[in-house]
Amino acid sequence: MGAITMTQALNSAIDEAMAEDAGVFCLGEDVSAKQGGGVFKITAGLSEKYGMNRVRATPISETAIIGAAVGAALAGQRPIAEIMLMNFVGVCMDQIVNHAAKLRFMSGGQTNCPLVIRTTTGVGVGFGGQHSDMLEAWFAHVAGIKVVTPSNAADAKGLMRASIDCNDPVIFIENILCYGLKSEDPGPGYRVPLGKAAIAREGTDLSLITYGRTVLDALAVAEDLAKEGVSVEVVDLRTIAPFDEETVLASVRKTGRAITLHEAVRPFGTGAEIASIIQEKAWDNLKGPVLRIGGTFSPVPFASSLEQAWIPTKPQIVEAIKASVGKG
Repeated sequence: MGAITMTQALNSAIDEAMAEDAGVFCLGEDVSAKQGGGVFKITAGLSEKYGMNRVRATPISETAIIGAAVGAALAGQRPIAEIMLMNFVGVCMDQIVNHAAKLRFMSGGQTNCPLVIRTTTGVGVGFGGQHSDMLEAWFAHVAGIKVVTPSNAADAKGLMRASIDCNDPVIFIENILCYGLKSEDPGPGYRVPLGKAAIAREGTDLSLITYGRTVLDALAVAEDLAKEGVSVEVVDLRTIAPFDEETVLASVRKTGRAITLHEAVRPFGTGAEIASIIQEKAWDNLKGPVLRIGGTFSPVPFASSLEQAWIPTKPQIVEAIKASVGKG
């Protein structure tokens, strides 16, 4: 069917869902045609096709966007709410954490909140400390929320369709640097089950567990190290919460070594939780300690040279892998 970018994949997934279900609608800043179809063009063309009632440009108010979306979800709709940049979720944490995540529990399972919250972030484009953070661990720590982030266009389409289908709130994280990535178009109706990881590359010496943009770095490093006789298995989580414990543990039991890798700061990150589960449940299979790689524990710098130093680098990944397999 040809190649599509992640931008096109997300647009296609939302378009399909809106065509199939009149209860699916989009809301957020600048999402309609008059404002250009979203800052990153994810909703381009949709307001022309489905009308302004179903692609609603909102005031600059994250609390209003998520508050309206939660109410609509409770009323039986399936809203897709856009928070333009992930750092801005701090403005509407009460609506997400105290309402969207808890309403099903607090109603004894009588009320669902089928809501997708799309948001964008990413280090490496010079957006500075208030526009660049990966905050997935915030939401992975909250019961009742699913957290998803794709690393390629095909997964983006499938994960978006599955997220819209989900009866619980989903935080859908898109990395700015991934929007232009191309994959073969998986076709209409394609879905990737939430909570199911992918083995992006098979290997035998070490499991490198990651998600989002850093999957690209992991694959590049694995390709280079294969030339030196080191076989790295790359596990792409795709869904961070709940993460696919079965696939992760099966990989680690096979290789005997594990490293977690993410763009977010290293302390208290998703990688720490995964490392803990591996230590608890695959201890007898481990040939060495589980290592973690993450961003520098500081706000993301604006200056390009400092920003590049902040990001986990390929040489850092290579160094950690060689240390783990005893070739450092």
